[in-house]
Amino acid sequence: MPEGPELHLASHFVNETCKGLVFGGCVEKSSVSRNPEVPFESSAYHISALARGKELRLTLSPLPGAQPPQKPLSLVFRFGMSGSFQLAPAGALPPHAHLRFYTAPPAPRLALCFVDIRRFGHWDPGGEWQPGRGPCVLLEYERFRDNVLRNLSDKAFDRPICEALLDQRFFNGIGNYLRAEILYRLKIPPFEKARTVLEALQQCRLSPELTLSQKIKAKLQNPDLLELCHLVPKEVVELGGKGYGPERGEEDFAAFRAWLRCYGMPGMSSLRDRHGRTIWFQGDPGPLAPKGGRSRKRKPEGTQLGTEDRREDLSLSSKSISRTRRPRKQPPKTIAQQSEGTSLQQNQETPPKKGKKRERPATTGRRRPPKSKANIQSREAGGASAS
Repeated sequence: MPEGPELHLASHFVNETCKGLVFGGCVEKSSVSRNPEVPFESSAYHISALARGKELRLTLSPLPGAQPPQKPLSLVFRFGMSGSFQLAPAGALPPHAHLRFYTAPPAPRLALCFVDIRRFGHWDPGGEWQPGRGPCVLLEYERFRDNVLRNLSDKAFDRPICEALLDQRFFNGIGNYLRAEILYRLKIPPFEKARTVLEALQQCRLSPELTLSQKIKAKLQNPDLLELCHLVPKEVVELGGKGYGPERGEEDFAAFRAWLRCYGMPGMSSLRDRHGRTIWFQGDPGPLAPKGGRSRKRKPEGTQLGTEDRREDLSLSSKSISRTRRPRKQPPKTIAQQSEGTSLQQNQETPPKKGKKRERPATTGRRRPPKSKANIQSREAGGASAS
């Protein structure tokens, strides 16, 4: 699933590619999308983007004199599992382009497309950020930190720290791969109680005798968990490209894969949290680890992170693994037992005939071919030659 860095990289992509382009006409929605229609039409308008946590706001701004007179319209996007923006020729739209913004003539027509293969993405023409989401870990760090430390009495912090990190009311922009990388760097067990981890940060205060530059240096050398929630996503944004992206084989994915230390990496262990999402870690999982949960270790052979490893929901692959490892309830039957079972089944299905019963010798289950004169003669000939 695209996380905070991917949304910010998408906003950079829109602003860079749409700079200087003039769009015109209606906004076109695919017939299969269940998202709302976009009530906007203008002969000339610009497009700009801004990301906040796991949301992206697209603003359509009519140019002076554009017809019909129209106020700017904002759309807030949530990317779901596979959302992204692409710019393509109008005559060669990418598959699964569920919302299209076309450039105005006379230049060759292009289309800015919201592409969503799995159709979990959503857009809201109201243009407002979701009210339940907290401050952005990238752009609003001080507000984000204060929001977490002021609300440690919330029930969300009774849960393991790996689950609390996915709560967008407090960690807006953190997702599955980011939580694994953050906890790994600090060697925090993923199933340690969240409040236990975060209450310690309330006590940490740098000496007032330190200068500002010394305080900054100390924080960069020894960042705490909340600081890494800001610094680690920032590292991904600085990599450029599209982050991990929904498609395998992207050129910039090589840089992202080289950056990863924990998520899906060989030698790391994994467990399912209470919501069924896979958390990658090293060492002890922590006191709140799910009972009966078996830690799976990634083998060194799989050094490349494939599409399946990048998905947050690995239910199909985990089910197949658990099924193949289940012991058989009964030992496998031998050939004699199978034939015996077959003959018993046949005897049960076929009702016995009335009259005197005759005992038959045990058979191997093979049917003998009917005797004929030719078979008898060939056997006799064969026996003579063998002797």
